[in-house]
Amino acid sequence: MEATLVRVPRAILERLKVEAERLGEPLEEYIVELLSQALDPGERLKGYLEAARMLLEEARVELEKGDVRQAAEKLWGAAALAVKAYALWREGRRLASHGELWEYVGKMMDELGGWVYDAWMSANGMHTCFYEGWCTERHVKEALKRVARLVEEVAGRIGG
Repeated sequence: MEATLVRVPRAILERLKVEAERLGEPLEEYIVELLSQALDPGERLKGYLEAARMLLEEARVELEKGDVRQAAEKLWGAAALAVKAYALWREGRRLASHGELWEYVGKMMDELGGWVYDAWMSANGMHTCFYEGWCTERHVKEALKRVARLVEEVAGRIGG
């Protein structure tokens, strides 16, 4: 999967960072959400899945570089985008808050199994790790396995 670099004026980038932080979202997830609003649901769905997979790959790269905190935050973003993709595919629903993500994970647990809870809690631990810096490389590696399963299971169900 290839990422494309885009040049953005510094003032706009800084504003995007502030807004993403205010919402508690990784910058990448926030930008994907902004850009996908103009897309039809099928294209938005593909965008969510592609971005989730891209964040998984970026988490692996950050982990190899030893940046545990950045790897952790990429995992949170990948999990959140997988949940958003599933909700859009299953119900045509666009999830817009952390509360809605948590609520929808409950539905996913009912449909896909209890392992979804483990993946989601791992992702949330990674979100905390990004802000607090308490986790270790081992924690991130374990979360990566669980979040990768979530992303791939969702993609498999959707056909992505």
